[in-house]
Amino acid sequence: MNKTAQIKKNHQLIKFRKLVIVSILIGFLSAFLGISLKKITEYYEEIFFHEVSVNPLFYILFPVFGLSVIYFLRQYLFKKKENKGIKEVFESTASKSKNLPSYKIPSHFINGLLTVIFGGSTGIEVSTVVATATIGSVAHEKENVFRQYKTELICAGVAAGVTALFSSPIAGILFAFEVISRKVTRAFMISNVIAVAIAFGLLTILKEEPLFAVSITTWHLKAIPYFILLGILAGINSVYLTRCVLFFKSQFSKIERHYYKILIGSIVLSISLFFFPQLYGEGYHAIKEIFETSQIRLTLTLALTFIAILILKPIVTSVTLASGGDGGVFAPSLFIGAFLGLLLASVLNSFFYVNVIPVNFMILGMAAVLSASIHAPFTAIFLVCGLTNDYTLFVPILAVCLISKYTAKTIYPYTVYSYSPSLIK
Repeated sequence: MNKTAQIKKNHQLIKFRKLVIVSILIGFLSAFLGISLKKITEYYEEIFFHEVSVNPLFYILFPVFGLSVIYFLRQYLFKKKENKGIKEVFESTASKSKNLPSYKIPSHFINGLLTVIFGGSTGIEVSTVVATATIGSVAHEKENVFRQYKTELICAGVAAGVTALFSSPIAGILFAFEVISRKVTRAFMISNVIAVAIAFGLLTILKEEPLFAVSITTWHLKAIPYFILLGILAGINSVYLTRCVLFFKSQFSKIERHYYKILIGSIVLSISLFFFPQLYGEGYHAIKEIFETSQIRLTLTLALTFIAILILKPIVTSVTLASGGDGGVFAPSLFIGAFLGLLLASVLNSFFYVNVIPVNFMILGMAAVLSASIHAPFTAIFLVCGLTNDYTLFVPILAVCLISKYTAKTIYPYTVYSYSPSLIK
């Protein structure tokens, strides 16, 4: 009896050691992929955005070129398979037999990069999530001992990828839990904690700086009613974003010839980017710009510009994705939230003389719209705090994230991830 127990104990110890080793490997590869994609995208997006600002002709050429290259790559290099985004990850974790094929790693890496640098109004976050999930999926197939840990290893890759993009290990684990796994097991905690620790260690070695260098001083209790208002508005805006994505994807799916999709998508992108360059790519350049000039006196022209951007961004993002671009709603949600927060703060200060802090509202808006868009409030909290490397606003961010999520769910219960036509009868 003791011998049997010892054999079982040794077997469990071997499984544990192998799980630790594979988690380290997944964490390193996923973080390396995430950091590489982020760095390459930032570098080339800056170059190409400078080119369009100098020569507006590129507003026409870049979108059609980018979408065309992505189409030909999918046709002739990536087995004629469409990228479905995070839904691919859900399908894999829900099925014992369906795995993420290894070509998804270069497919999402390359297509996500090309989409953003040529002006596609989305971000690399979802591309990174699916590519890193594939790393975990491929790892689980390599040894029989990992077969039972499929979801855990996929989540480890996702958690490490999100950590690499946003410098927040907690956000990485929470995203893997709130959006992908929705359950915590011992293996989940072991694999995900190790993976994000490796990812964060790599970020530390490379001395990665927070995406937004923002100075946050304090917040005041008198601003709480306006925070609540921001949370409600963020929830409404997130539903608008979700419905736009679902509507345009549905309409574009009816177009049989793909070059028509590319043509329509390119025309919409080109016109929108020409009049509103802030919509180019991820839009982080525009967020950084308004962070620097947040103390503004709101004029009618500026207010209309902000409103137009808030209306157009979901449309342009949706058209980018529907016409073949690779990406998701992460970066668009942060973008919409920043502009919504600044617009509300500017209206309050300019017309109601409330004297709120615009930077605070921008950060709260980013977290609130993201929370409502993906129905993951705790991910949004730590992700945005990681983006700024500051937790001063933790309490109000928690409040607005919960308010925005439940506002959005009350209006429309689905996200772009959870919606399926079969759910609607």
